[in-house]
Amino acid sequence: MKAYFLLQFKMGNRRMIDFGLPLLIGYALLICAFLLFSNYLFENTEFATYIYGLAALSMVSKFSAYERNDFLKSIFNRTNYKKLRLLENSICCIPFTLFLLYQKQFIFAILLHVFAMLLALLQFSTTFNFTIPTPFGKTPFEFTVGFRKTFYVFPIAYVLTYISILVGNFNIGVFAMLLIGMVCFSYYSKMENEYFVWNFNLSPKEFLLQKIKTCFSFFTFLSLPILIALSVSFLGEIEILIIFFLLCYTYLATMILAKYSDFPNEINISQGILIAMSFMFPPMLFIIIPYFYSRSIKKLNTVLHD
Repeated sequence: MKAYFLLQFKMGNRRMIDFGLPLLIGYALLICAFLLFSNYLFENTEFATYIYGLAALSMVSKFSAYERNDFLKSIFNRTNYKKLRLLENSICCIPFTLFLLYQKQFIFAILLHVFAMLLALLQFSTTFNFTIPTPFGKTPFEFTVGFRKTFYVFPIAYVLTYISILVGNFNIGVFAMLLIGMVCFSYYSKMENEYFVWNFNLSPKEFLLQKIKTCFSFFTFLSLPILIALSVSFLGEIEILIIFFLLCYTYLATMILAKYSDFPNEINISQGILIAMSFMFPPMLFIIIPYFYSRSIKKLNTVLHD
């Protein structure tokens, strides 16, 4: 059992290194992101405990997949299998439980751990046997593929917007819009095959412009219900809403330019650090965007030609 957890830990480290992050920086960023998200949630909505619990249980539920558990049963005897499942569910829930205790939500912390332990005794399928339809065409693969992997985020964002209007808390609505922005942002982390870029009969400038225009239109389509609802319900805050919306546009464009700035390689650690720094100090975008753009043009010139 010890060897199993050690193997999982090493695999996690390898994924982080492959992504281009040194382990120390990677774990520090994970902890900071978790704490910032948790604090923001509990400071801005009274439904934080419920959202928090659902987030934790959705992560834990992935351990209950049939195929995975059948494999574990073939390796461990029945007693060790149950111990392993209880232990891994408990480990996954510990960060959420500790933060709930910090927030003095003792009952919720206990209930969360109890439900996590109960899930350790269950098995169910976590995959779908049908193709999830998308509102996008086949050409922009980022949104087609990404939407099918994260479709469940959008109902959550729309429900958060409804809660925002119901309780009169504008911040929750802004968070819902930013959540959609971050999800769309993640769609551009994967590099396509060089052939699919070459297949575009466009110059590098036209290719980048088309990618950005497609991203903007689909992001607008997904966030439009939130924009309309918040604009009507919080008319006095519409200027702030527009600023956050334009920031989403800016960071999405930055991500697209960063993606192709080292084409055909994946985004590396130096690019990741620059993007992270721009989140902490947005004026850096005036330097980062032209830098990524010029590098993208040079890299794409090897595949696309005027």
